[in-house]
Amino acid sequence: MAVHIRIHAPPMSAQFASPPPMPLPADKGQLLARLVDGLDSHALWWLSGYSAGLAAKPAQHGVATSAPQQSPAALATIVFGSQTGNARRIAERLAADIERSGGAVRLVRADAYPLRELKTERLLYVVISTQGEGDPPDDARAFVEHLAGKRAPRLDDLRFAVLGLGDSSYPQFNAVGRLLDQRLAALGAQRLFARGEADLDIGTVADPWLQQAVERARELEPKPVQRASVVPLRHAAVKVHDRDHPFAAELLANQRITARDSDRDVRHVELSLEGSGLDYEPGDALGVWPRNAPALVDDVLDTLELDGESPVTVSDETLTLRTWLESRRELTRLARPFVARHAAVSGQGALNRLLAPEQAESLRGLLESHQVIDLLRAWPARWDADDLVAALRPLTPRLYSIASSRKLVGEEAHLTVARTAWDAFGRSHVGAASGFLAAAGEDSRIPVFIERNERFRLPADASRDVIMIGPGTGVAPFRGFLQERAAIGASGRHWLLFGNPHFRSDFLYQVEWQEALREGRLDRLDLAFSRDQADKIYVQDRLREHGRELHAWLEGGAHLYVCGDASRMARDVEKALLAILAEHAATDHDGASERLEALRREGRYARDVY
Repeated sequence: MAVHIRIHAPPMSAQFASPPPMPLPADKGQLLARLVDGLDSHALWWLSGYSAGLAAKPAQHGVATSAPQQSPAALATIVFGSQTGNARRIAERLAADIERSGGAVRLVRADAYPLRELKTERLLYVVISTQGEGDPPDDARAFVEHLAGKRAPRLDDLRFAVLGLGDSSYPQFNAVGRLLDQRLAALGAQRLFARGEADLDIGTVADPWLQQAVERARELEPKPVQRASVVPLRHAAVKVHDRDHPFAAELLANQRITARDSDRDVRHVELSLEGSGLDYEPGDALGVWPRNAPALVDDVLDTLELDGESPVTVSDETLTLRTWLESRRELTRLARPFVARHAAVSGQGALNRLLAPEQAESLRGLLESHQVIDLLRAWPARWDADDLVAALRPLTPRLYSIASSRKLVGEEAHLTVARTAWDAFGRSHVGAASGFLAAAGEDSRIPVFIERNERFRLPADASRDVIMIGPGTGVAPFRGFLQERAAIGASGRHWLLFGNPHFRSDFLYQVEWQEALREGRLDRLDLAFSRDQADKIYVQDRLREHGRELHAWLEGGAHLYVCGDASRMARDVEKALLAILAEHAATDHDGASERLEALRREGRYARDVY
């Protein structure tokens, strides 16, 4: 179907003041200016750490440098693994708190951590999330595998603490954090204090864990440690608008891009960032703070016979019960802690039995199929307003891959949003954020922030080829990729693999891809519409069909990207990639796994899965 997308001129280049005087010769100053031009805050912090590492080394090549100095406090290394940004934010907060207390600290993303340095560490904090069925984040795979493997060194001189982040709705809640905590201890390291296991209401566990981490770092004696590298990953300045201080973005467009007879309601959403100071790169996500539908809030209030205007105070903040339920508490995602609390309040034996360990699968089915209102109706109980707000989990933002490049759309961010909706238990259900965005009308204001995704970046070398695998709404970031590469005149080739149920009704951005093919901005497009023939065809099937060409692109230096569903699609695509590498590189499964992991380490295999 035709999709009309407004085209905008790129913004004017920003003007920068002259740099302050520096102790460098003129020619070196010019080289420095060229080097830092266009770098973001993460790259600038990395560069500063690299320079500091060079300065800390003994004199080389006739350059006089000072010897390593003893730190004012024990040098803490913070390693984080993050899929959606929560672990990164907690780790950055810990680094800032330790620095404010007078300590020395370095902050390292897990895939940038030099594993050879592990045996020389003295104080290590690990902040890591668990994904899906107990998997580590993509950026922490090598770190976790190294620690769990035979090559991990003895760590008798190391003191450590682990903070795990997860979702108790999943059976393998915080499995990665537990694994690392137990493995570090088994390798001889001394646990400073108990492992933290944070649920979606992260602060409840993270805040006291952070306080302990700062206190212990301050208490420990300083020990000079010679390191080969320093890899900080920090924002250079506090953002005006962030997760806790979102920007109210004006809604510019909200257009359905699936056919009316499609069973999927997918929207193209355009938001204005004008005046926000927010910036993003292709691959980043937009965080959206949703509001629960008023009708859903009314259902909860009516079912519990509660007055929505009743005042409720939490942490010295007093709001009406209705306000808490609309904008501060999760109603569309059911979690185990609330089920346990409701079982206690209701006294329902059947519900209590679901919480037994042997009923894990049945409980999981309940969490996936029921919203809070369904639980309240199926197992009636009397709640008062204060206890209800205390028991419900805090509402959390949802992240959407940005489907645009600022070089084309200017002060805007575009999203591709699938409205989640289904009927069950005699009522209609809708996802909090997707329903909120789909219902947003003209002049609506949407609270948003930018979530950086440094692991999902286009190659710096614009001559590199790019392979993009994005079925369904997973195609969103690749719209931004293609816009960006066209804007900079990239000479590398572009190959997109897209899939959905039906060609006629579900071909997202069909006109744009066809125009890109005609104009040479897209070199290859392979499609997999699973329900248009007797045998279902998915993107992983197309990969296998064109395995020889895919392998040739990779051998030629191509970067490979996957975006979309983590539970099935991403796993099936990875299996297909392993089979292709094994066949066309004439190796076995282990060799293919090593090759794929090497591509990941090189930054040539990146995933944005959810």
